[in-house]
Amino acid sequence: MMQRLFNRTIPFCFFFFFLYNTTVRGQERVAIDGSTQEHVFTFNEIQWLEDPQSTFTINQVKSAAFEKRFRQNTDLYPKNVNSSSVYWCKIKVRLDSLPADKESLIEFFDQTTDDISAYIPGRDGYYKESNAGAAHSFDKRLFKHKNFEFKLLNKQKGEYTYYFRLRSRERVNVIIVYRTVARFIHYALTEYLCYGIFYGMILIFCLHNLLMFMAVKKLQHLFYVLYILSVGFYELSVDGIAFQYIWPDSPNWNQYAYGTFLFLISVFALEFTKALLRVKEKALPLYKLINIVIALRTVYYLYCFFFDKNLFIYKFIDFVPLTIAFGTGIWIWVNGFKPARFFVVGYTFLFLSFLLKSATALGVNYLVGRIIGHYSLSIGFVFEMVFLSFSIGDQVRLLRKEKDKAQEEIINQMAINVALKDSINRDLEEQVRIRTAEVVRQSNEIIEQSTLIESQNEELMAQNHQLEMQAEEISRMNVLLEKDNIKLKTKIEKVTDDRAMSTELSFEEFSAKYPDQETCYKFLSELKWSEDYKCLRCENTNYCAGRMPYSRRCTKCSYEESVLQRTIFHNNRIPINKAFYIVYLLYSSKGTISSHQLSEKLGIRQSTCWSYAIRIKKVMLERKKEVKKGGKQGWSRLVIAEQTS
Repeated sequence: MMQRLFNRTIPFCFFFFFLYNTTVRGQERVAIDGSTQEHVFTFNEIQWLEDPQSTFTINQVKSAAFEKRFRQNTDLYPKNVNSSSVYWCKIKVRLDSLPADKESLIEFFDQTTDDISAYIPGRDGYYKESNAGAAHSFDKRLFKHKNFEFKLLNKQKGEYTYYFRLRSRERVNVIIVYRTVARFIHYALTEYLCYGIFYGMILIFCLHNLLMFMAVKKLQHLFYVLYILSVGFYELSVDGIAFQYIWPDSPNWNQYAYGTFLFLISVFALEFTKALLRVKEKALPLYKLINIVIALRTVYYLYCFFFDKNLFIYKFIDFVPLTIAFGTGIWIWVNGFKPARFFVVGYTFLFLSFLLKSATALGVNYLVGRIIGHYSLSIGFVFEMVFLSFSIGDQVRLLRKEKDKAQEEIINQMAINVALKDSINRDLEEQVRIRTAEVVRQSNEIIEQSTLIESQNEELMAQNHQLEMQAEEISRMNVLLEKDNIKLKTKIEKVTDDRAMSTELSFEEFSAKYPDQETCYKFLSELKWSEDYKCLRCENTNYCAGRMPYSRRCTKCSYEESVLQRTIFHNNRIPINKAFYIVYLLYSSKGTISSHQLSEKLGIRQSTCWSYAIRIKKVMLERKKEVKKGGKQGWSRLVIAEQTS
């Protein structure tokens, strides 16, 4: 049973398989007659062939051997799946009695195609080659138009096959359209009019927001201007109008322009989002995320620009910044920031148009027509600009409302302040009145007191006069006492000096006369140079102060003589006042005091006292006669002994 069913089913399967292959693989011939104004080649009206090595020639491609290598187009439009390969496309047309005065052409839509070579059949099987593309200078085009056009040569009735060789670094849709020249002119004028309206709107929005930025100095207006300018230049680059009017002699820039302006769209859109929605204040994590996306997008752009411009074809990268801006607007709107609602509506239109444009490019657009799908992104940008302007205006309105509310609060506060000021003024006036009465009362009291004080002043003046007379008498007595004090002080100093030269002073009494190094050095200086100074080297008599206290430096040879040099205290290692006292004790005791007694009196080691005693006794022995004579100089004769020796 199953075997019979299987045997009967097989012939039907082969039949439907044959019917399917015949339907799919057979390339349709497009009939064109005098009434045909326009025809777009789609699906199985186009066959394509991939040339990975870019080595095929027109003679090879049109040969019978290559006929079977062409593949049937199953999408709406063929695509160059491998951007590094060259693609050949083939269409078949059946011409039916075209009028002699009716000119027609083949047009390619995607302006980012780098190179198109069209092989148009003429008479006797001759093929004429024509070239166009974004990589060629704009002046070489058949028509000064943003699209690529190739004029048809043959108008005679019959079937003709047209071959097209395409190369593009970017993924493109191969949209091939037949048009009459009259239809082409009408279509081109209509298209350029629409573009003029579109770019005119961009300029108006730019000028308006630029003036707003100059007036209010808000960064959101500046970023909005930069954003829509980037949108305009991106559309100009993609549509080919920029190549036509701005850089017609720089075809290489076409490979960078659309990627550059698409990058600027993403960056300025995110910066505008941050400024308009106050993202840093209202959603700090989203603010940081936006900054990270801007940094990553910048790195990706720089890598594409300097190292691999082929990566510009991945336009879906910019879907990420679009989604983040859209999501940020929704988040901030949900959290109560009302101006974000128009922002969200505008980005909704842009988001939908982006999806519709992607669906059209992929050939799966079943919602709207081909024309609307092709221009959907431009339409989305228009709606987005309008609603973003509404969002900016809504924010301005909100700020004005807040400002009006603040002004109203200020006015109310000013009224309260005025009432408070009047109340305070009344209180102050009452206090001034009370204070004035009090001041008048106090003034009367002061006048009475002044009269009393005047009488007291007269008494005081009389007393002061008497005190002045007493003060003069006291001053006279003070002068006399001062004179007596001076005489007494002089006598005391004289007595002290005399006692210092005698044997009556203890170390404490002696230290009152020579308390420190300064006093001892001054005393030695006066002894050494009591008469004249003479340099030991050059005998110069002029000197100046030296580095050491009371030393003298020769102004001629700069030799410096210390105050201890050429005295008994030269190379002294104990306090100078104690050294003075040792000389004084030995002099007063005529050398009979022992080194042990000196050590006990001065608190110095016995060996040190012994060495000093030996040195001083030697001088005393050398100056025995002078020591016996005594005199006012007393023990000082021993100090200057080495100086005079």
